[in-house]
Amino acid sequence: MDKYFAFQWHITDSCDQRCKHCYIFSGDGNFPLREMPWGDMPSVIDNCAEMCAKLRRVPYFYVTGGDPMLHKDFWRLLSLFQERNIAFSILGNPFHLNGEICKRLKNCGCERYQLSLDGLRDTHDKIRKPGSFDATLEKIAVIRHAGLRCMIMTTVSGANIAELPAVIDVVVNHRADVFAFARYCPTSFEKSAHIKPEEYRALLDACWNKFDEYKNSGTVFNLKDHLWTPYLHDKGIFRIPEGLDDQMIYDGCNCGISHLTILPNGDIYACRRMDSVVGNVFADRLADVFFGEKMDAYRSFEKFEKCSKCELLRFCRGCPATAYGYTRDSYSADPQCWKEVG
Repeated sequence: MDKYFAFQWHITDSCDQRCKHCYIFSGDGNFPLREMPWGDMPSVIDNCAEMCAKLRRVPYFYVTGGDPMLHKDFWRLLSLFQERNIAFSILGNPFHLNGEICKRLKNCGCERYQLSLDGLRDTHDKIRKPGSFDATLEKIAVIRHAGLRCMIMTTVSGANIAELPAVIDVVVNHRADVFAFARYCPTSFEKSAHIKPEEYRALLDACWNKFDEYKNSGTVFNLKDHLWTPYLHDKGIFRIPEGLDDQMIYDGCNCGISHLTILPNGDIYACRRMDSVVGNVFADRLADVFFGEKMDAYRSFEKFEKCSKCELLRFCRGCPATAYGYTRDSYSADPQCWKEVG
């Protein structure tokens, strides 16, 4: 069975929140909000499909923004997905959801709606928008009632790391289908709030205990952060299988492997979480971009300062985007990795 290739498609910059960690609004804010015109969208899908055919993969779209529902042709795009039998999920805000809207999303073929929860009420609302915490929790049931899966995502930073175990309690109690978290990638040196490696490993330990406590709750815990691999290796839960090709990449960061990001102006990013423009979807064939020199830079694993020396290179590689956020060098060591290498 062919595997999916993921496209994170940012169709608009428009949003009714101004999150503290947002890439779009991390500068001075004095720039026009971009929106991809409807007339360009079918060609983008064709471009993605052409690349996937060459890779023997199936395209999967994560439609986001900003808030994608604020795009004036949002429903038109979803109808096009439906006509072409293309699988997709939505990453958005809770404010424009109700029972009718969620049923319409389901009828268009949407599989999952992802919301964010960045701490308990006071912390979350400071990061995102007053009232956002309660609105998010309220919409979990609305999404699930329509037959969609609801995923809750947390961006972990120095501002909310202590609250994450309690966030897991909240997510499970509200019956979210999936929960995951990833680390904040600083968008400027001034905004970086460093988490020490031992502090982050302690967080993983606390979360692992919560996951075990709630293993029969119905909520699936997605181990999104690649530092779960060294954590589980430390505990003896993950062991490197014998007889594997030592030149093959088997798991870990999917940058350069099975993921591309497309912005409203057509720019193609190897990873949205760092400055990684590799082309433009209106000027370049995605297949040429994916196999090109600019993308090869994100597959040059021998250049990784720390990971290249690690036995877990083929399964982890930490988060190059987080490393870039702190150092402006994606080859530098993951700032939260505690593992010692020779």
